Amino acid sequence: MAIMTKEQVQVLLKKVLSFSKADECEVNITGTDSGNIRYALSSVSTSGGISKTTLEIESVFGKKVGSATINELSDAAIERGVRRAEELAQLAPENSEHMPMLGPQQYQESKMFIPATAAIDPEIRMQAVAKSLAIADAGKLSAAGFYNNVTGFSAMMNSKGLFAYNTFTNVSFNITLRTPDGKGSGYAARAYNDVAKLNVEAATSTAAKKATDSITAKAIEPGKYTVILEPEAAVTLIQNMMRGFDARSADEGRSFLSKPGGGTRIGEKLVDDKVTIYSDPMYAEMPTSTWAGDGRPLEKTVWIDKGEVKNLSYSRYWADKKGVKAIPPADGLIMEGGKATLEELIKGTERGILVTRLWYIRAVDPQTQLYTGLTRDGTFYIENGQIKFPVKNFRFNESPVIMLNNLDELGIPQRTDSNMMVPPMRIRDFTFTSLSDAV
Repeated sequence: MAIMTKEQVQVLLKKVLSFSKADECEVNITGTDSGNIRYALSSVSTSGGISKTTLEIESVFGKKVGSATINELSDAAIERGVRRAEELAQLAPENSEHMPMLGPQQYQESKMFIPATAAIDPEIRMQAVAKSLAIADAGKLSAAGFYNNVTGFSAMMNSKGLFAYNTFTNVSFNITLRTPDGKGSGYAARAYNDVAKLNVEAATSTAAKKATDSITAKAIEPGKYTVILEPEAAVTLIQNMMRGFDARSADEGRSFLSKPGGGTRIGEKLVDDKVTIYSDPMYAEMPTSTWAGDGRPLEKTVWIDKGEVKNLSYSRYWADKKGVKAIPPADGLIMEGGKATLEELIKGTERGILVTRLWYIRAVDPQTQLYTGLTRDGTFYIENGQIKFPVKNFRFNESPVIMLNNLDELGIPQRTDSNMMVPPMRIRDFTFTSLSDAV
């Protein structure tokens, strides 16, 4: 599939709308070309590419809404899709919370598309994975990894005159390396819009060192420890917390951001002063879409400022009901950090535990944001600023809210493969409840 230009998309979507007989009609189109190599036991298991285009049509009669999705763009297929969406809308019950579609909006020019990433071909993927496998072979390690690149476009148009268009690229790589006896494991993951920033060899070498260094893990007593969470470990808990930044659930008393007696905790101190989290579609290291799924423009939004809750997201319906600005949910989050490298954080730790990754995380209590899960793929004991020995993995019970109130120091933020910039962080009194035999 060739990426459709802005002009080509406009012509196509206007044609779709010309078939509509509904009160309102909205069309979304997404097209992607992706390629990947997956390997396990140090051998390639799959390699391929996928090209697809999806056209979604939403038709509205009054407050009755129906939608249809097609992947064929002939005139006959488009008209069938429009008719199907209208039939479903006529059959649907009224949606009492339906909001009229938006009119024309102003959007920033997206920075998500990088030509070098769009030019990735099977030869480039093969060369990258060959380098990764060479490092695994040299260390006599078993490798399981996934290299994936995507190039695409997305656009929306509605009968009120709104039109939005973006192009994007992304490349991601993750790898797990295991020692032959299965006692040592290491992990690394990277993701970027620009392939020039992806160093597969460096990521593989990091995972290889963790695997070989973790082979003689000792059991130590669970309890409360100072921990250093690497970005791939910290991001899982922080993302879960940020998913709760929804105003309606807070207003209705269903959230950790609900205020006793009613209302939300906007304006209240939630976590340590060191914590500032925001979203910004134009952030150079992690640009994102410039518009939300319902057409609202995305702009820089500070969610937590020096520990204080500054904003929650509002659906258009809930914002209208409350008489406030309808702030869309974030598409990508940036957590500010410090100037220390991971090595410097370790050097400044008297006693603690270095955690590479958290896994199998489950919610225990949504109201307090308490989660449980396991460490894995490289857990090490630190003493007097040095890694002394690998330790067996733990089960933890911890809340990101409590965790971010026990912050000791933050390092330099890094992009994770979860669409978030997160610093490594040293945290006091992190709770490990039991040992795990998982590696």
